Amino acid sequence: MDAALAVTLLQQSPDAVIFADTGGAIQAWNPAAEALFGFAAADAIGRDLDIIIPDQFREAHWKGYHRALAAGETKYRGQALATRARRADGRECYVEMTFTIVKDAAGAALGALAHCRDITERFERERQQRRRLRDLEAEVERLRSLLDATS
Repeated sequence: MDAALAVTLLQQSPDAVIFADTGGAIQAWNPAAEALFGFAAADAIGRDLDIIIPDQFREAHWKGYHRALAAGETKYRGQALATRARRADGRECYVEMTFTIVKDAAGAALGALAHCRDITERFERERQQRRRLRDLEAEVERLRSLLDATS
């Protein structure tokens, strides 16, 4: 693939695309990542992934990150992972991410590539549906108990 085409694809991807090196420093950050997370590429590139990882998830993230790099693959390969992320303004959002470990021609890990999309609205809608279902199930159980008591 021609390098100019690769850059064009990265720049025009509808999903946020982030590449971090083996130390966790961001090396690629496309316009969709700017829109999703609120950091300009110039402000994100060179910084580590902590800029988008909520404090409570950092320890687990870095353990998994280094384990995946050492293994040469992530346990989430081929799967979308829903998680929380942090925007530049400090607000948290829900994102769906897919990951892969990027390797050189000899098979050595160069870093991790993630594709992300904002699922905050969907996540909140599904959470409300789960709560409503729980409430309805509790109401059905209450009505059954009343019915059983009158029989």
